[in-house]
Amino acid sequence: MSANVLVIGSGGREHAICWKLSQSPEVQTLFVAPGNAGIAEVNKVQLVIDLKVNDNDAVVSWCKSHCIDLVVVGPEDPLARGITDTLQKAGLNCFGPGSRGARIEADKNWAKSFMQKHDIPTARWKAFTDAQAAKKFIREAPFRALVVKASGLAAGKGVIVANNQEEACKAVDDILSNKCFGEAGHTVVVEELLEGEEVSVLAFTDGKTVQPMLPSQDHKRHLDGDKGLNTGGMGAYCPCHLLSDSELACVTKNILQRTVDELAKENCPFVGVLYAGLMVTKEGPKVLEFNCRFGDPETQVILPLLNTDLYHIMQACCAGTLQKLQIEWQKETYAVGVVMASKGYPQSSSKGDVITGLNLPKCITFHSGTAIKNNAMVTNGGRVLIAVALASDLAMAAAQATKACSQISFPGAQYRSDIAHKGIARSMLYQGLLTYKQSGVDITAGDEFVKRIKPLVAQTHRVGEIGGLGGFGALFDVAAAGYRDPILVSGTDGVGTKLKIAQEMNIHNTIGIDLVAMCVNDILAHGAEPLFFLDYFASSHLDVDVAAQVVAGIAEGCRQAGCGLVGGETAEMPGLYAPGDYDLAGFTVGAVEKTKMLPRTQNIVAGDVVIGLSSSGVHSNGFSLVRKVLEKRGLKFHDSAPFSCSGKSLGEEFLTPTKIYVKSLLKVLQSGRVKALAHITGGGLTENIPRVLPPGLAVRLNAQKWNVLPVFAWLATMGGISESELLRTFNCGLGVILIVSAEHQSEVLANITEDSVSVVGCVEQCGSERDTSLVVVDNFVSVMEAAMKPYVPSLVKYHVPDRKRVGVLISGSGTNLQALIDATNDLNQGIGAEIVLVISNKAGVAGITRAENARIPTKVIKHGDFPSRLEFDMALHAALTNANIDIVCLAGFMRVLTAEFVKLWKGRLINIHPSLLPSFKGTHAHRQVLEAGVRVTGCTAHFVEADIDAGAILAQETVPVEIGDTEEILQERVKVAEHRVFPQALKLVATGTVQLNQEGKLVWQK
Repeated sequence: MSANVLVIGSGGREHAICWKLSQSPEVQTLFVAPGNAGIAEVNKVQLVIDLKVNDNDAVVSWCKSHCIDLVVVGPEDPLARGITDTLQKAGLNCFGPGSRGARIEADKNWAKSFMQKHDIPTARWKAFTDAQAAKKFIREAPFRALVVKASGLAAGKGVIVANNQEEACKAVDDILSNKCFGEAGHTVVVEELLEGEEVSVLAFTDGKTVQPMLPSQDHKRHLDGDKGLNTGGMGAYCPCHLLSDSELACVTKNILQRTVDELAKENCPFVGVLYAGLMVTKEGPKVLEFNCRFGDPETQVILPLLNTDLYHIMQACCAGTLQKLQIEWQKETYAVGVVMASKGYPQSSSKGDVITGLNLPKCITFHSGTAIKNNAMVTNGGRVLIAVALASDLAMAAAQATKACSQISFPGAQYRSDIAHKGIARSMLYQGLLTYKQSGVDITAGDEFVKRIKPLVAQTHRVGEIGGLGGFGALFDVAAAGYRDPILVSGTDGVGTKLKIAQEMNIHNTIGIDLVAMCVNDILAHGAEPLFFLDYFASSHLDVDVAAQVVAGIAEGCRQAGCGLVGGETAEMPGLYAPGDYDLAGFTVGAVEKTKMLPRTQNIVAGDVVIGLSSSGVHSNGFSLVRKVLEKRGLKFHDSAPFSCSGKSLGEEFLTPTKIYVKSLLKVLQSGRVKALAHITGGGLTENIPRVLPPGLAVRLNAQKWNVLPVFAWLATMGGISESELLRTFNCGLGVILIVSAEHQSEVLANITEDSVSVVGCVEQCGSERDTSLVVVDNFVSVMEAAMKPYVPSLVKYHVPDRKRVGVLISGSGTNLQALIDATNDLNQGIGAEIVLVISNKAGVAGITRAENARIPTKVIKHGDFPSRLEFDMALHAALTNANIDIVCLAGFMRVLTAEFVKLWKGRLINIHPSLLPSFKGTHAHRQVLEAGVRVTGCTAHFVEADIDAGAILAQETVPVEIGDTEEILQERVKVAEHRVFPQALKLVATGTVQLNQEGKLVWQK
């Protein structure tokens, strides 16, 4: 540790830079000129108040006298004035471009000319020094010329985005005629108003190599909903998935790298940070502006996600060796920063107001405008500070950062409550956590099951059977079997866990419609008209009223389908079903003329049209995932449905019956114009449509061509469900799709009745592999994102309740860790805690994988790397403290902790032991139990004391010892109880229900 670094600047950006540089072991002292009160509190920092940073020669002299190894320039003004040039001439390293490179920001007219010259995508524009000419251009331009910019540096305030031509002309007069920005407004640039989302992409560069940082998004407007005046930035978040991976690659190559390359060709190598402010348009990303330095407030949310030593990066840039450095970022972590501004901002600011509530444990606070007055932290500018929170999902980070602002106080404080909300929907669609498999349904396992049983089914083949497993119905050729009748098509199905909702809501008269729909829609996929239907109703005890309601629904479904309800079976099985529960199954038989049988895959060709018929809602598939979403958010089916247009409850909305398509489609199916029909059931769009496609062909859908119902947007938002999971689980608004030739499109559309119907896509060529890539859904993300936005504020509110931060220590497989993860993720259980760190003393154990799968940060601290137990324990303590841990859980942690460590965490350290303490302490508890011959054992959750297994008991559960038990068998049986008891104990501690007093006794709260 020997390097001395000078950082020039005084805002939140410079605070973040200093905070990150201070973490480098190679940095000895951080001098900051002039800095602020918050920066002064950073480790290794010394403020330099008297250095005139506008005097380049004075800066050089000071640097030499203080043996400065690196100068880092935060704001753009010193760069534009050539401070880098002066420092480099004196042999000093400076992270930042020279004055010629800084023109990319300091002279917008020059920058736009540069972009135009080198084919860098940007808005159409023209520069003016004459106000009348500029206004004439605004009125006559063939595009919306509503963006007016002062060409020079105007402290971030020289851009006016006008709402109309009158406002744009006024801005021209203000800048050119009234000189509101002084010399910075000698020239104005008038630009096309681009449409899309703004995204910031910053990159490190050494003048040759470009390495982009994670994309971020700034919030310029003063008020919620992007209303109010433009500001320097009211908050930001990172990473921003509004820019896709492919678009980021394009930006890196065609904008950032091209800019650096062309600047080098013009003999002005650019070293430092190149900031591209982008608009993501329909034509692709376009440059709104370039900056020659770190952005503010983007820097404050980017640098907390940087794993690589920032000093190493800056040195590599100055040395021209950036290509040798691999820059690493935190994975599956989001940062959100919310700016707090003083009274009167942005028109004015208030100074000297005392700030309270700082030093919050769950956020990083970077100071933008603060000072010390009478030993108190006070406001000293418009933007006062920014509260930054990190979390594994964007909604959580946004909630925590916003909550932090509510806990910090000063007179007139103001902040936006919707920072990052516009990115939450896209973040979920990009990498949502919740899957159908996690709710208990494994689509992949189902596919594997079908593959395994196909050979067995083939052994039962007889004359007359057509097709095989995997179709929508079972086909039998009666004529081939010796009869001269049409093809009969049969189908059988149930309604899945939608039954649970009907039973919980005590609404039984619609579930029968679902039962009929699932069967008849399936055989409709083969062109068959349903002829008759049978049902099976099973329960523990026959409730005549309930059963009558169910059968009434079945009869209504048959009426809608035009088939006869010819019989059924009722079974009472008290030992199999719980009281009040029942199950349903349906069976239908239909007929189709052999020449009209579907699908006619051999006739499907590229260029065929895909027609979609709307669904009525979720229909009858995906309800395990639906129930998991409600469980995750602590919601009940009787709660009001935010997406309902008629004020219904969640249960009532989800019980909307599956649509029956028989009468709407039978005529067109019998016409012979339809080549294939796919019923969109379990497996969604991406799993069902390929079932009717021939090899070599795929389907491309356009989500803008049908109505993606609000229920799916709500589920995606509240569940955090990704794009791919939505498409492979739900119908997403399409209950049935038809494939027809383009020439028959109009005829088919005209003959479909009673349904919302539209052309939603086409058939196209593809590779030979039959997988989910056979269905491509264009514009799904943009459609869903817009539909999800109304529900984002509600989602963020779910993250506001304060939960204790838990660290878990493990050594092995982590089965108890998994139980804690599952419990804390289930808001219905009210655990009051979240696991934010998992530490293992061994590398490569399964518990680490479990944590990573749940996107929980992990650390491996090997006990063998330390000379003593105490030093190892203190390393654990440091890691836990740095993560602001409130409670530590020992989940199979095979180390005896020192008394010093236990004392530091007294009353906040809990363990699970595989016996009923105080009996059978220590290791080999199961062996002790079997040797003692006791008939009952169990598990105990307890506070940890220095003596082994001696702490106060929080919760216990008994487990029987069976004849013939081995240690292994008994261990597995006890584990099941442990997985229940450990979360219960954590809940007791996290919610404050029980505390440990100084004497080591439990104190229960009433």
